Amino acid sequence: MYLEEKYNFKKMIIEVIGTMLGALIMAIGVALFLLPNQLSSGGVSGVATITYYLLHIPMGTMILLINTPLFIMAMFKIGKSFFIKSLIGTISLSVFIDILDQLEPLTNDRFLACIYGGIIIGLGTAILLKVNSSSGGTDLVSYIAREYRPTITMSKVIIIIDIIIVSLNVVFFKEIEIGLYSAIAIYLMGKIIDIVFEGIYFTKLLLIVSNKNEEIAKAIGDKIRRGTTGLYGKGMYTQEDKLVLMCAASRGDISKIKIIARKIDPKSFIVITNSREVVGLGFKKT
Repeated sequence: MYLEEKYNFKKMIIEVIGTMLGALIMAIGVALFLLPNQLSSGGVSGVATITYYLLHIPMGTMILLINTPLFIMAMFKIGKSFFIKSLIGTISLSVFIDILDQLEPLTNDRFLACIYGGIIIGLGTAILLKVNSSSGGTDLVSYIAREYRPTITMSKVIIIIDIIIVSLNVVFFKEIEIGLYSAIAIYLMGKIIDIVFEGIYFTKLLLIVSNKNEEIAKAIGDKIRRGTTGLYGKGMYTQEDKLVLMCAASRGDISKIKIIARKIDPKSFIVITNSREVVGLGFKKT
């Protein structure tokens, strides 16, 4: 029991540190790239960008003000641990943005700002998600929305909110370019989150249909040092049972495997598709 409590305490400390680190990285992307160029990353920060320029309210302060009622509404809807970490994330993000806003922006070029701002904010957001935390805003709105409509997905809620907020930025600043650049930043944020969670270790997956499966599998193992797996299938046109070879391989091995298969069986049928991540012998260990 003691060891379990010690582990949970250590885990919570790591997650809190991760939350603050993620918030800091997000704040860098917002305060030093997007905000000085009137760009928006959607959500609460998008609203805060408008009030920053029109009402001269510090962005971090406005983020905190908007999130306060959201936290009150979501207090009993989300878990205690997630609530605490999200509260820490929101406060940290607000404080970091107002501190970093005192510095000179790293670029006044909107194109560079949307590229680097989107990447940096995406990285910070991914870190928050990795430790099961958030910086408030659309995450809380989506949780509240799902309480009233359980069938709605979080992604749909977030996309709708981002579209509305970015549109408001365009209306208030009267520049269509702001919306276009902001869309690029939001897209990059999503891609960076995907990369952090799914990895950048791209491999290929081959499916080989042949009447000489054993010969092909042996040749791939001997010459390429790649294992194959036989999947039982059925040709719906011929109504014949088929053994389909499945082989995960690096990009450099693809042409070699194709040559082996076609040389052994010129009539072999080969399908090559992308595989986002492969974990196991010969590939990533974890």
